[in-house]
Amino acid sequence: MELSHTSKRKIFNDPIYGFITIPNDLVFDLIEHPYFQRLRRITQLGLSNIVYTGANHTRFQHTLGAMHLMTRAIDTLRYKGNEITDEEAQGAIIAILLHDIGHGPYSHTLEFSLVKGVGHEHISTLFMDELNRQFDGQLSLAIEIFKGTYHKKFLHQLVSSQLDTDRLDYLKRDSFFTGVSEGVIGSERIITMLNVANGDIAVEAKGIYSIEKFLVARRIMYWQVYLHKTVLAAEMLLINILKRAKDLALDKQMLFGSHALKEFLYNDHTRHDFKSNPNLLNTFAQLDDYDIMGAIKVWANNPDFILSTLCQQLINRNLFKVEISKEPFSNDVMNEKLDFITNKMNLSSREEAEYFVFTDRVINRAYSQGADHINILFKDGTVKDVTEAADLLNISVLSKPVTKYFFCYPKII
Repeated sequence: MELSHTSKRKIFNDPIYGFITIPNDLVFDLIEHPYFQRLRRITQLGLSNIVYTGANHTRFQHTLGAMHLMTRAIDTLRYKGNEITDEEAQGAIIAILLHDIGHGPYSHTLEFSLVKGVGHEHISTLFMDELNRQFDGQLSLAIEIFKGTYHKKFLHQLVSSQLDTDRLDYLKRDSFFTGVSEGVIGSERIITMLNVANGDIAVEAKGIYSIEKFLVARRIMYWQVYLHKTVLAAEMLLINILKRAKDLALDKQMLFGSHALKEFLYNDHTRHDFKSNPNLLNTFAQLDDYDIMGAIKVWANNPDFILSTLCQQLINRNLFKVEISKEPFSNDVMNEKLDFITNKMNLSSREEAEYFVFTDRVINRAYSQGADHINILFKDGTVKDVTEAADLLNISVLSKPVTKYFFCYPKII
């Protein structure tokens, strides 16, 4: 039985913004679609809840929040005389609603672990194309805006830029659920200060302090939450679990798993496979956090020593010890710990020890001057990059990437 028109005018009670309304029937139908409902089962922050116990919010909550901010941004721009048709408004709202629909289990943590070389943005585009087919072409404009091919550039910038509604939501939301108050931003004021200058999104000059706070908060959130060393340890452990499982699967060993998980464990799928096999997207759509954690609980008793040990470590929160340095770790230090673990754990090779001893790097850049700019619009009509317009000297400093190296190894060393 088809739902009546009025039954689609739902309201979500969001802990960040209060009541969020669904703007029209098409958006309601997209939210109700199984592709979108899957986001309820994908955590926004991967394994950050290992450190921040409240960080259990989902991609579903985030995308609804970003949709809400998009509607507010469109209302603001219209109020200031910028022409946005109803079709364009709907396209921008759908584009932000679906921008994360291609995320796999545990969001960014397993970005390339199950499907190598295929990022969530590409899979999001595949989902949007399929939804567009199912909804008889009603998403065509949204896809143009999402890809940045629509002639009104500022609409794409509201979806994806250095000051988009995606970032405005996730910083505020992640700060709320982690309890890290340094990440709180004035998203409402920033949106109120938005305008369009020379076809690009700009922030009126009186909102510059909110932008400065936004950039500082973004940098702090990366070091304190997204790149927290214990979170890194947990996420690298999860990545190595999937790597070992995939190695065993490709060696034709039998592993427990859902149908969807096995499809991606036992095959090295590429972009070409998604294009040549339309059913593969529907199989991916069945994957979520539950598939991964359900398998890990079973794999903890797998006969393979490496896989079972890694799984037990994650389940029991026996994480790697992590050292952080501004300089790369020496090969001598690495080799010493590899030799120790090889002998201590009675492993057959150094390659096996590399599941437990490894090094990598992380990069934190709060603002990229070389990419799209955050434009500050002054009363006389001039536009400046935020690094030129800001009072704070450290805004220029924030545009420089900071690289840190981390070294993981078992606590038994």
